[in-house]
Amino acid sequence: MPLTSIRVLDLTRLLPGPYCSMMLADFGAEVIKIEDKEMGDYARRYTPLLDEDSAIFHALNRNKKSVCLDLKLEKDKARFLKMAEDADVVLESFRPGVMKKLGVDYEVLKTINPRIIYCSITGYGQTGPYAQEAGHDINYLSYAGLLHLMGEQGGRPNIPATQIADIGGGAYPAALGILLSLWERESSGKGQFIDISMLDGVIAWLQATLPNYLATNQLQERGTHQLSGALACYNVYETQDSRWLAVGALEPKFWRAFCETIGREGLVSQQHASLQEQHRLKYEVQTVIQQKTLAKWLQLFEHVEACVTPVRNFTEVVDDPQVKARNMIISLPHPTLGTVNQIGIPIKLSKTPGRVSSLAPKHGEHTELFVSTSRSAENDK
Repeated sequence: MPLTSIRVLDLTRLLPGPYCSMMLADFGAEVIKIEDKEMGDYARRYTPLLDEDSAIFHALNRNKKSVCLDLKLEKDKARFLKMAEDADVVLESFRPGVMKKLGVDYEVLKTINPRIIYCSITGYGQTGPYAQEAGHDINYLSYAGLLHLMGEQGGRPNIPATQIADIGGGAYPAALGILLSLWERESSGKGQFIDISMLDGVIAWLQATLPNYLATNQLQERGTHQLSGALACYNVYETQDSRWLAVGALEPKFWRAFCETIGREGLVSQQHASLQEQHRLKYEVQTVIQQKTLAKWLQLFEHVEACVTPVRNFTEVVDDPQVKARNMIISLPHPTLGTVNQIGIPIKLSKTPGRVSSLAPKHGEHTELFVSTSRSAENDK
């Protein structure tokens, strides 16, 4: 597998860091999860539980090993430093300064292992006036201006149902930064420090909105951006049976096909009408969609290219033929539960695909193995 020779010491908890290291582990990296001796990763205790740990913990920590250390104790700090001697990556998500206070920051680690790649995921990065502030996904979205744009015009901001900053602004940039650093190390022989800010990551997502402001200095109201509900051709509509139809008919050919299918050919020429007119268009389209059930609309649009899809719930997603064909829900054998279902691997490599080879580790399951051996010693066995 692409990362088989890479060892990662992962000190992160909850979502951003574990998601990042899960991606690395899925493609062969040996990820050793460093947990405290009391409760370990907080995510272990979330509900619902599968066996002893939570469903989300199982999903995020597959293919990993767990070692319990208390880095405030000198003996455990020495054990961690020993493990870092032949590690490739250290991943942490503490506030700036915490690792330095513990005596295991990048400046220390690079003296014992110049090849070490050290990645820190924080809310606001290592520098700037917010560096020491606490925060969660909603806070990073609000600071970035994304939350301001989410929701209907004149209404309150809508909180997204998934963690955009944690995953898109934190985990993915961190994984990419690690891979870039591993590639660079091939030529330089040296590691480096990776500073990932989830606020930075969210701002980098605003490619379809922020450049417009930078060019014009004109603020957009909530709900007035073309791809956030302003247009009738890019919206959701309620059906007769209280289900929802998603319409993404942005291109003229799709909008024409949509209007013809719902029997409103007169709307074709108004696709890019004024914002005020769009309100009338949306009302008219909604009036039509309300007259039939979701199943009936899907039947009518079955062979029509108009980018019209059902708004599905998780029960329907799991059973979707496309999701099944892409192996995006996988079943894993479990010693006490029989099987557990998890989200699959989204990155499809033709030659060296990722795989799930082990379940999430028990708390401290591999402590004895790693506190007394180094990689070189293990390789000699």
